[in-house]
Amino acid sequence: MITVFVVSDSTGSTVERLLRAAILQFIDADVDIQKRTEIRTPQQVRSVVQEAAAKKAIILHTLVSDELRRLILTESRQQEVDSLDVIGPVLERLARHLHLSPQEKPGLFRQLAEARSREIEAVDFAFRHDDGQNAQDLERAEIVLVGVSRAMKTPTNLYLAYRGWFVANVPLVPEVPTPESLLAIPASRIFCLTMTPGRLRELRLTRAEGTGIPVVPYASLEQIHEELRFAGQLCQEHGWRRIDTTGKSVEEVSREIVLLLPGGDRPRQTGD
Repeated sequence: MITVFVVSDSTGSTVERLLRAAILQFIDADVDIQKRTEIRTPQQVRSVVQEAAAKKAIILHTLVSDELRRLILTESRQQEVDSLDVIGPVLERLARHLHLSPQEKPGLFRQLAEARSREIEAVDFAFRHDDGQNAQDLERAEIVLVGVSRAMKTPTNLYLAYRGWFVANVPLVPEVPTPESLLAIPASRIFCLTMTPGRLRELRLTRAEGTGIPVVPYASLEQIHEELRFAGQLCQEHGWRRIDTTGKSVEEVSREIVLLLPGGDRPRQTGD
């Protein structure tokens, strides 16, 4: 059996995955992997190398600090520890070709991975809470979009979700009771998307032609005016802010919403 120290200034997950993939190439390989993470000072580096020397272990490290990489190389040579710099050569070659210097900031990969994980969860949440679905779970949403049909709720929902926001949308229909779970959410998280009656009618006519929905009453101006009045009344009663989406892109509407959020312009952590 051999012992391999995975040494990192962050979680060590990157080099550990690489090591495990390499081990699979060896039949019946007996390898003891020991992680030493959050190594960010010269004292910690010296301590790890001493421990590896005592256990006759190999070191694989991903230290982004040039100073610590040089130190672990020096210490390893002095104590006859087989040490491999996994990230240094990559950083050096990129720096040479990009004509830039690396940030040497520990944990950047982990931050990117966490952000990507959040985006995936947010998109899944958006699909499961589109068009009033799973209304009993609305309290988890950071943003709730409400409004009449074809007011850009779903595209705005998905645009925000792909940027890490947990978003739900609920249609406002005069004949359908407003979900109690929606009324329990703070008004600061609810935005009513609205549009001019003429533009709404154009969009509904297009949808009716493509899906076979009866034009009357769905795309009639009378019905549209009634739905807009209903939505406006709910906004007034509950203090929901309105966003006019007429002639705006999804990006513009989303930016307007985010800027109105408490501490806006970036997704907050939900703790899920």
